[in-house]
Amino acid sequence: MGCSGCCLLGITCLVSVYLHCGAVRVTVRESSLEVVQGDSVTLPCSFLTAMPLVRLSIIWTLTPLFDPDSPTQVIVYDQGQVIESPAFTGRVEFADMPWSADVILNDTRVSDGGIYRCVVSNPPETGDPGIGELSLSVLAPPSLPVCLWEGDTDAGGSVTLSCAVVEGVPTPQMSWEKLEPEQITLPVNMEGELMGSVKIVNVSAQNSGVYRCSVTNVLGTQNCYVNLSVYIPPDESPGILQGVLLTLFMALVLLALLVLVLWLHRSAQESKWRYSREDEECYNEIRYTPSLIKRSFV
Repeated sequence: MGCSGCCLLGITCLVSVYLHCGAVRVTVRESSLEVVQGDSVTLPCSFLTAMPLVRLSIIWTLTPLFDPDSPTQVIVYDQGQVIESPAFTGRVEFADMPWSADVILNDTRVSDGGIYRCVVSNPPETGDPGIGELSLSVLAPPSLPVCLWEGDTDAGGSVTLSCAVVEGVPTPQMSWEKLEPEQITLPVNMEGELMGSVKIVNVSAQNSGVYRCSVTNVLGTQNCYVNLSVYIPPDESPGILQGVLLTLFMALVLLALLVLVLWLHRSAQESKWRYSREDEECYNEIRYTPSLIKRSFV
């Protein structure tokens, strides 16, 4: 038997197997794919059927990673007509219909990630439709994080620094650092995959400065900043000293005034007493003089 005879026999056997099985066979060439957000990707799906493609039906569905219980249609080929899902309108198309079930997904988004299923049927073939599955990951750099702070910035208070990012695939790694006066890495308390915080207790002047939150994955790094100013109340010691000195000064002034008043009072008393003595001496002298005069004329 020649080569052509062998090939014909092989094809006949293959067709016989397909007719016996009565089902479309689907093959997915790659079980998982990765694409960077905004780029295009081809979702592969090949099929074999023994029947004419007049009633061929191909349905692509997506089961999102964030909602595995809610699969949605992506694109449908049904007897020559193509129907696109509203979420994928203008972004998805068949690559080579009707000979292949491959689809091209353009302008990819993070929400496009998930499990894709290719379901092919071709009546009048009996049996279950052929099904193929693959996973798609849409990589994205971290979005710009948002930094916030809350708490009491007075000395001795507590402050919480928080950082949140909306998206990033793979999940970004988060870190907090104090940049001034020297760079210090701070422990991060993760609150879910996309939010982290740092708590600073008993804050002091040393905690004032610029803090940076960094979110990083394989596609890049984004930062946000917090400028923390700790309020230190003024030292009351100089005021107390000034009050004590003022009190002492006033006491000295009052004491000096008291001494002056006492001195003036004593001076006044001494003057009064001295004047009284002089008046008395003068009176005695006057009282004594007439007798002398009287005697001189006797």
